[in-house]
Amino acid sequence: MKRTSRARGFTLVEVMVAILIAGLALPPLLMAFASQSDGIAYLRQKSIANWVASNKMEEMRLVRTRTQRLFTGRRSGSTEMAGEEWFWWITSEQTTVDTFYRIEISIADSEEAEEEPLVTLVGFMTAQRVDEG
Repeated sequence: MKRTSRARGFTLVEVMVAILIAGLALPPLLMAFASQSDGIAYLRQKSIANWVASNKMEEMRLVRTRTQRLFTGRRSGSTEMAGEEWFWWITSEQTTVDTFYRIEISIADSEEAEEEPLVTLVGFMTAQRVDEG
């Protein structure tokens, strides 16, 4: 009995079909990866902006504790965190409860983004005396 040795492997048609399938599947996968990386960058920005807002709120609490004073009105400025400049806007207004104030802190990564901040943090504080403006 004679054994014929036949080479085993893929035919040209099978290889072409595999390349076609890979060619159709790769672009959506690459777009998904790109979208994920954009999402991660956005979440990083929001996380840092949240830290900036929390720091500003804590700064106000510390000043209020030390002086028993709290400003009303609007203030703005910038601060640096994580090697980037962050812009903040703070609004402080009295509520219907005497000596109880609503504090709103908005954070953005550019000065022009005041209307669409990355993060807005709202808190409430009490104060005995108020500085206007």
